[in-house]
Amino acid sequence: MTSKQIERRFNVLKTAAAIFLALGFALLVITFVSEDPVKAITAFIVGPFQKASRMSNIVEVMTPLLFTGTAICIMYQANQFSMIGEGAFLIGANLCTWFAVTHDKWAGLPLLLVCFIVAITAGIAAAIVPAVLKVKFRANEVVSSIMMNYVLLKFSDYFFYYYFRDVPSGQQASYPIPAQIKMPKLIPGLRLHAGVLIGLAVAVLAYLFVYRTKWGYAVRMVGANQNFAKYSGISVMSVALSTQLIGGGIAGLGGAVEILGRYERFVWFGTQPGFGFDGVLVGVLAKNNPLLVPVAALFLAYMRTGADVMNRVSDVPIEFVDVVQGLIILFVAAEMFMAKYKHKLIVNNAKKQLEAKEAAE
Repeated sequence: MTSKQIERRFNVLKTAAAIFLALGFALLVITFVSEDPVKAITAFIVGPFQKASRMSNIVEVMTPLLFTGTAICIMYQANQFSMIGEGAFLIGANLCTWFAVTHDKWAGLPLLLVCFIVAITAGIAAAIVPAVLKVKFRANEVVSSIMMNYVLLKFSDYFFYYYFRDVPSGQQASYPIPAQIKMPKLIPGLRLHAGVLIGLAVAVLAYLFVYRTKWGYAVRMVGANQNFAKYSGISVMSVALSTQLIGGGIAGLGGAVEILGRYERFVWFGTQPGFGFDGVLVGVLAKNNPLLVPVAALFLAYMRTGADVMNRVSDVPIEFVDVVQGLIILFVAAEMFMAKYKHKLIVNNAKKQLEAKEAAE
């Protein structure tokens, strides 16, 4: 067994252990705070599978996380810890809705494709500022991207309020999105839409890009060791810039898919949807591997659906799932968590290789 195989096996075990420990702690808390802990725990674990509408909801919640999780994976592969996915997702949804309601005379498919292009372009434009600040001025991309998210939120509010808000409706919502460009439903009677297929395709294409292309190899080299990549002839700055722009574009597309799949109007006024920050958790669970993003997104969506069911049928608040998410991140991110076990795996593997070599001689 090679060191890379040991690393992969350890990462899987560490993530699984983090999930089980966090869930175990959460269930223990439920036991003490709930008047009917059996009912609450059953609702959390089994509830999401008891109705077709709930299973559909799992996939609905999973869909936007496919895009933001994939965007995070690509950026983090190059060691670019940008948080611009939140702002890119929001502005992609905003400008996509604006274009849709102001060009509602267009035919369905051409309008849908142009809306996607508008959203991708908006996401890329959103990512340009922190990316350029990092490349040109060595500004910390975490800080600049978080600040940029607030700028994009206010721009989204301004653009919505003055350009496509449905004033006669008396609510903080846009004009209705044209029916001809709504994402097609996969199952009649449920809200499950075709956006999940686009999200899965994006994750697969991202995996092929990162692990099967020359540019993807450069991205991984920059993420592993910038100095080595530089002396190997790889333009570190180009990789840093391009990965952030690609991530922003994917997040922007996610915003368009979400707004055209689950909503009748643009409703995110004065608030951020939160999917960009959730994408960080998905990326952490997926270990920055786009192919594992669907698994991580599905797990997170299942937890949130279970927490929602539990909140409706028991006395445990839905915020409980935030505690579980926080614990998972803490365990996964902790370098010393299960470090002794990793060392044991490496030592045992070295002994086996040495014994095999001696036996061969």
